[in-house]
Amino acid sequence: MRIVIVTGISGAGKSTALKMLEDAGYFCVDNLPVPLLPKFMEMLILPGSEYTKVGLGIDIRSSQKFGQLRETLETLRKKDVKFEILFLDASDEALIKRYKETRRSHPLAGDGRVDKGIDEERRRTIFLKQQADYIIDTSQMLTRELRSEILKIFVENKNYKNLYVTILSFGFKYGIPGDADLVFDVRFLPNPYYIQDLRPMSGNDAPVRDYVMSSETARKFLDKLVDMVQFLIPNYVAEGKNQLVIGIGCTGGKHRSVTLANALYYALEQEEGYGLKIEHRDIEKDARVKGI
Repeated sequence: MRIVIVTGISGAGKSTALKMLEDAGYFCVDNLPVPLLPKFMEMLILPGSEYTKVGLGIDIRSSQKFGQLRETLETLRKKDVKFEILFLDASDEALIKRYKETRRSHPLAGDGRVDKGIDEERRRTIFLKQQADYIIDTSQMLTRELRSEILKIFVENKNYKNLYVTILSFGFKYGIPGDADLVFDVRFLPNPYYIQDLRPMSGNDAPVRDYVMSSETARKFLDKLVDMVQFLIPNYVAEGKNQLVIGIGCTGGKHRSVTLANALYYALEQEEGYGLKIEHRDIEKDARVKGI
């Protein structure tokens, strides 16, 4: 029997995660009232129960009864009821944007501001995040990336640590990414922009990649960057960090930064213990600006 309690911050993707578990063969119940949780759990673990994989959605919508959840979970543990907690989180900026796009109100905001509701929900759910077996930050995630993480944890049973790493290339002339935790400037590397045949291409094209990486400086920089990131990630995991954005920037975000971001991604993609994805924020901007 595997019981997963799916919870977290409203707007972070709890309903989506439950649907993904359901698609993976879990029997799922959303918005289960907290007072019903003990009886429901006892029913699930009865000998001969037809359910072997269950997902339970519990969140702040339980209103005043949500305050009983901490005590209820402690009681279940004392009765040796086994369960796991999946906590979905996202940055305030990502949550506010999602609420604006969907024109929905936060369950704790009432007629007030969404950010006030988010602050209050974080205060009320902090104990759940502290007890969580898995924390997934969906701030930068696409739906398919969340599905991949859900399947990895709850279907493939792979080891999982609560860190998701995004490698992000960008152009300094378009601004440093506001959510970047680490920023590396690669404008010191040979610039393909000044090679007429390479200018229209990007770091995703082999000629540009080969030109940049033909530099001994670029190769040494990559070696040192990989070594540092591999050192930092386990320490971030131990600290409890669940989202790491590594920004790599050049002037326009099209050639050198894309090349180095790709190289770092390929060096890290075989590592286990954290999720990994790559984004090229500004790779198309020069073409749009110039009307190409």
